[in-house]
Amino acid sequence: MIFQEDRWRMIIDVFEKNASPNFIGWNTVQKRMRRLSFHGHNESKESLNRGNLIELLNWYAARYKEIKEVLFSSAPGNDQMTSPTIQKDLVNCCAVETTRAIINEIGDSLFSILVDEARDNSMKEQMTVVLRFVDKSGRVKERFLGMSHVTDTCTQSLKDAIDAILSTHVLSISSLSGQSYDEASNMSGEFNGLKALILRENLHAMYVHCFTYQLQLAIVYVGRRNCMRVDALRTSYQANILEKLNTRELTGGSGQFQEMSLARPGDTRWGSHLLKVTRFINMFNAIIDVLENISEDGVHSDKKSSALRQMNNIEDFEFVFILYFMFEILAITDDHSQALQKKDQDIQNAISLLNLCKCALQNLRKNGWDTLFSSVTEFCVDRHILVPNMEDIVVVKGQLGVPRDSFVAFDKDKLLHLAQFYPLDFNSEELLLLRPQLDKFLLLVRMDEAFFNLSSISCVTQKLIETRSFCYFPLVYRLLTLALTLPMAITSVERVFSAMNLIKSDLRNKMGYD
Repeated sequence: MIFQEDRWRMIIDVFEKNASPNFIGWNTVQKRMRRLSFHGHNESKESLNRGNLIELLNWYAARYKEIKEVLFSSAPGNDQMTSPTIQKDLVNCCAVETTRAIINEIGDSLFSILVDEARDNSMKEQMTVVLRFVDKSGRVKERFLGMSHVTDTCTQSLKDAIDAILSTHVLSISSLSGQSYDEASNMSGEFNGLKALILRENLHAMYVHCFTYQLQLAIVYVGRRNCMRVDALRTSYQANILEKLNTRELTGGSGQFQEMSLARPGDTRWGSHLLKVTRFINMFNAIIDVLENISEDGVHSDKKSSALRQMNNIEDFEFVFILYFMFEILAITDDHSQALQKKDQDIQNAISLLNLCKCALQNLRKNGWDTLFSSVTEFCVDRHILVPNMEDIVVVKGQLGVPRDSFVAFDKDKLLHLAQFYPLDFNSEELLLLRPQLDKFLLLVRMDEAFFNLSSISCVTQKLIETRSFCYFPLVYRLLTLALTLPMAITSVERVFSAMNLIKSDLRNKMGYD
């Protein structure tokens, strides 16, 4: 009789050997497994879907004799290894092994934490912790460490939950070099927030307000407009499209002019405002038609008068100008917002992206007036909106200048200043030695072709590992890893919440926390 461990080892060996992306049928299995529970609601032989595990084993048993010989009818009735309890044990083992691999990746390196909380499908508050660190090859990693149920979202409860998660995996707050949250007071409060509580234990756990949230909050007011009646808006929009198709102002095509409605803005829903402004421009005529219908045929006088006021405000050159102006701004900032949400961002790239965004906005301010005014004028003329005489408006000249080289990579003075923030990592002697080591390092990267055309700090650290140069510049390498460990955005945490909604669904909202 084959032992349980041997049976599963045999199955896993065959699985690993054949489950390559090019293996025939494997893509089909992957598609079936997405967004499905590990075990099914009905795992009887008559069921059409017995769950991922049993369906996957059936799929392999039908193709490989060595698996078929140890599964299902070939195994004892009380030793099928497919019960819900066994399945949960397998999931737990996978989680334990994955977490152990993450802890081994970290080793004795410093790390940062990215934390946020959200309610799951069962309306229970969950706190997610993601770690950011530099591995032994010099690559930046962001790894999901764990999720914890918190009875409330007060600062102390979050702090206790973080302590419990770190201690479970033999990690210490003393090893923190950074922390990143959103703008909520319980997270980033100056005196009583989670940030403050951690700083009391570790003065060097630098707090970074999520870059993407910063960018989002700077433009949040754009989306603060009243929502329209969706059905009437869609009907009017379709009528406008049909009219233009009949007059040949537009040409039809597959996939064009699909049903559209105004997007709802959110203060922290990244990228939502560009979509709303874009749709407002495309559906402008339909919006006016709906407001006009409400003002004439509405039942309540207050709604009729409100619709009339909104229509008068919208059919105004100033409103259209602001609408197009904000479209230009959001089109610039949205690209950078999406870029900041990538996992491999570091402090240098983040600052470079923000500086690039500033330059693009400055260019819009300096050179974009004629194009913007032309677009607004054309839009207003087509819709019979009065265009004022620009000669009557006094334009105040003079603009702030932005230097061409607003960011110089590896500025020695800035790097030395950065090292002073880490007295536990750089003592007074090492701070003195850091300057000449930086001088030699800068000579190296300017002379050695291996360091040419590197685009980020992460690429530099990886190249230092590859060329074994980190042995000659240990202080520089240490400083670079500290800079890389600083978190830029909590996008990885948001991805965890998205995955949580797939796993803990309406059908399985009582699933255990583990």
